[in-house]
Amino acid sequence: MIEVHPGLFVGPQSEYESRIRLESGWAVVHACKEPYHRQAVGYSAPEPDTNHPEFFVARRGNRLCLNLTDARDPAGIPDTAMDAAVAFIHEQLVAGGRVFLHCQMAMSRSPGIAMLYLGTHTDRLPHSGFDEALSSFCKLYPPFSPRPGILAFLRGRCKTSATDGIPRVQSDQRIFNSNSGYSDAVNRGPRSL
Repeated sequence: MIEVHPGLFVGPQSEYESRIRLESGWAVVHACKEPYHRQAVGYSAPEPDTNHPEFFVARRGNRLCLNLTDARDPAGIPDTAMDAAVAFIHEQLVAGGRVFLHCQMAMSRSPGIAMLYLGTHTDRLPHSGFDEALSSFCKLYPPFSPRPGILAFLRGRCKTSATDGIPRVQSDQRIFNSNSGYSDAVNRGPRSL
């Protein structure tokens, strides 16, 4: 488990199971479908019904369960889940809480979300471009080894302009595009069907 920002910790599922779930005072982002999203939503099919209101995100108190797999294609990384995780992390940290962010091995999805959070809500990452931000994040979290889908998703969310063939960050204060419209997905909690 590594603290990548004050109060924001990234680690593997085994750390959650052996320690974090037994301690009080943690907010948790389960950045993996199995078993947390499946248990929270209660489906036995490979996926919940696509019309289910919690298809991508299920909030249970201080836990956020994402329907997120380590897809090879960035189209398989849902903006809804990633943005809900970032909004939840921000909500918890602003309230003074501690957040544990995990996937199975803490190498791709959970550190990818942490990088997205740092790039949208902090000045921890350089604003000079994606490669510099990635390099800086890897110093904060050395085990980061993003799968192709996560890497392409993050690269696609980077605010760069290449009209002259030279990628550069736009003049905004953050490296990543932020989509704050997903806070409703985090705050609505479970719904009855």
